[in-house]
Amino acid sequence: MSLEVKVPTVGESITEVTIAKWHKKTGDTVALNDLLCELESDKATFELNAEAPGVLEIIAKEGDTIAIGTLICKIGGSATGSGAAKPVAAAVDAPQSVSAPSATGKVLEMKVPTVGESITEVTLANWLKKDGDIIKLNDVLCELESDKATFELNAEASGVLRTVAKQGDVLPIGALICKIEAMEGVVSQQSSVASAPAIASSGKSDVNYAAGHASPAAAKILAEKGMNGSDVKGSGVDGRITKEDALGAQKTEAPAAKPTTPAPSAPVFAGGNRESTSQKMSPLRKTVARRLVAVKNETAMLTTFNEVDMKPIMDIRAKYKDSFKEKHGVGLGFMSFFTKACTIALKEFPAVNAQINGDEIIYNSFCDVSIAVSAPKGLVVPVIRNAELMSFDQIEKEVVRLALKARDNKLTVDEMTGGTFTITNGGIFGSMLSTPIINAPQSAILGMHNIVERPMAVNGQVVIKPIMYVALSYDHRIIDGRESVGFLVRVKQLLEDPTRLILGV
Repeated sequence: MSLEVKVPTVGESITEVTIAKWHKKTGDTVALNDLLCELESDKATFELNAEAPGVLEIIAKEGDTIAIGTLICKIGGSATGSGAAKPVAAAVDAPQSVSAPSATGKVLEMKVPTVGESITEVTLANWLKKDGDIIKLNDVLCELESDKATFELNAEASGVLRTVAKQGDVLPIGALICKIEAMEGVVSQQSSVASAPAIASSGKSDVNYAAGHASPAAAKILAEKGMNGSDVKGSGVDGRITKEDALGAQKTEAPAAKPTTPAPSAPVFAGGNRESTSQKMSPLRKTVARRLVAVKNETAMLTTFNEVDMKPIMDIRAKYKDSFKEKHGVGLGFMSFFTKACTIALKEFPAVNAQINGDEIIYNSFCDVSIAVSAPKGLVVPVIRNAELMSFDQIEKEVVRLALKARDNKLTVDEMTGGTFTITNGGIFGSMLSTPIINAPQSAILGMHNIVERPMAVNGQVVIKPIMYVALSYDHRIIDGRESVGFLVRVKQLLEDPTRLILGV
């Protein structure tokens, strides 16, 4: 009996997802917890794992946008002998017997769907089909951009497309985008053939599915290295990739890509060229701009500065970094020191860990520290939950885990919401000093900067020390100057004498 795998619930406000990539093919034998495909919503990327071992039968295709709870694939019993190839042949031959499409006389109106509670209009960014094209059910017709994300509009029926709105139009929710003159018998021969498993073309019935297959632990290690099973030769039973194989695997350098012509939207700089180009601001960039301005306008934001002598921390790292990594499997960075120092200071200055909600101030007894991370799609701020309860190695492991997920665009909505305080490190890009903007609805953010050797007066003598400037931007409506300065001085005190972090004094 086949197990039906449906799209899981991935968030309260998420009603549909897009199948970004299938990692398995129809006919593949999958093991429990094998990664089947990647699902993308308008907020994050998720992985769908096998709920049972068996033979995979794909129902929804790569690129399809489907609702939560929709059947996405089936996992059946094991395939043996040549019997597994018979359904494939039928699937390949099926399109030849399909009758010609015929009109039904029905006309379906496609309107702008509701894509979020606060979204009232969208921009028709790009038509992917042309007026008069014959389309099938669930074909992507166009891309819609809101001030928060980009969405795809899928055909709700098969037939002939009649466009109404033009590319670039700004449309309110519920506005008519296009019409579909419904037809019966519209089948995509390409998709039917593509769904046939690769085993059909091999003509072999004794395929060893274990060969090149990674165990769950090995798969995780390979993913962190940016590799897959095809890059590694397995030494386990029947060629299965073991954890040891994954640990010893080295990623081969890809051949240098041929230079390509810059995208039309990218500015091209050439000597003597005095041309100027304009580029329409994307809805996402508009939202970022609006929110940053809103924080400046709606909060009484102020920034206070101090400087930290980083030599004590640098000495500790130099002395213990090798043994720390050997024991915990992760490097000892500056972030764990700053996070620990901030959580101690937040307990002593609770207003810095609070936020305004209407006419009330909400004080938090926990420290959920948001860490700003630069990701391929832009700056994201994942959250370390209950950082006040974590040890140095736990903080470092969580920072690495979240940074890897951010790099692969796999952070979940829950991992990016609900922080009470933020730390951002502009120093990794060479920033000497900045005034970071508060991550609303939080009330404060700490900015780290680069470390520079500077002459300092110590006991009447000039001494060269590694100094970092730190900045605390805060909402003056609930954080007074005494609290903000006291908080930053306490962080400085803890960092310059790290033994206080261990003793909590």
